[in-house]
Amino acid sequence: MIQLRLASAFLLPAMLAGCANLFTWNPQPPLGPPPTSPPSVVPERPPAAGEYVVQHGDTVYSIAFRNQLDYRELARWNQIGSDYLIRPGQVMRLGPPSYTVANSDIVVGSLDDEGGGKPMPITAAPRPITTPPPSSAGARPTPVNIPSAGGKIWQWPTQGVVVRGFDPAHGSKGLDFTGNIGQPVYAASAGKVVYSGSALKGYGELIIIKHDDLHLSAYGYNRTRLVAEGDEVKAGQKIAELGMGPENKPVLHFEIRERGQPVDPVPYLPAKTAS
Repeated sequence: MIQLRLASAFLLPAMLAGCANLFTWNPQPPLGPPPTSPPSVVPERPPAAGEYVVQHGDTVYSIAFRNQLDYRELARWNQIGSDYLIRPGQVMRLGPPSYTVANSDIVVGSLDDEGGGKPMPITAAPRPITTPPPSSAGARPTPVNIPSAGGKIWQWPTQGVVVRGFDPAHGSKGLDFTGNIGQPVYAASAGKVVYSGSALKGYGELIIIKHDDLHLSAYGYNRTRLVAEGDEVKAGQKIAELGMGPENKPVLHFEIRERGQPVDPVPYLPAKTAS
């Protein structure tokens, strides 16, 4: 009997420890190397005031767009070829090269547009902001030829209500459309995709399309991007799906840039009134 009690005294703690292990889960670390963030960029030289260090994912178009510059001028100021290739760590000036007279702060020379041309204002009388008539999310807006937009075909980039108009003085560089999450976003005019990514702060998942040497259009806060850089798109082609904006509401932010400067998209778009 004494031997049985001694055996129980030794076995009981072992059994309890074993039962405790049944209720304890020690997850094993996942196989493979842990995810890594993009390597930090080392500038080729210390940047000066008015210069920018190229980051991973940057393009000439995205840098020009962020700084409201003409991409052609940006390339020319930095002696970038027609292929517009840049590399991480490259230091780019964000203004024209200039020189000063000795012992003077007066600038006496700078590069200008070809032929000394200046940006041409839109000559069409501004239209009041109107919205497309209510329709299904999959309905495609009708393209209309707008002479004031250089004879190009432009159309509404999505169906929905314009909840914020062009007002650069208060930070609005384009139009904000509300709608349904996932509804189609269309190319407002034919062109080439020159940026498709999320590296530009304040635009979410962004697509930029080059339409000609003067005009770009931008589509921000997409849920899904359906085109990649280098893709040629047609007017009215589905390029993305509408996503959530910074206020956690469905929104598409749409801009048109002329020579790098935001312009009111309304004169470019076909007139529509709510039914």
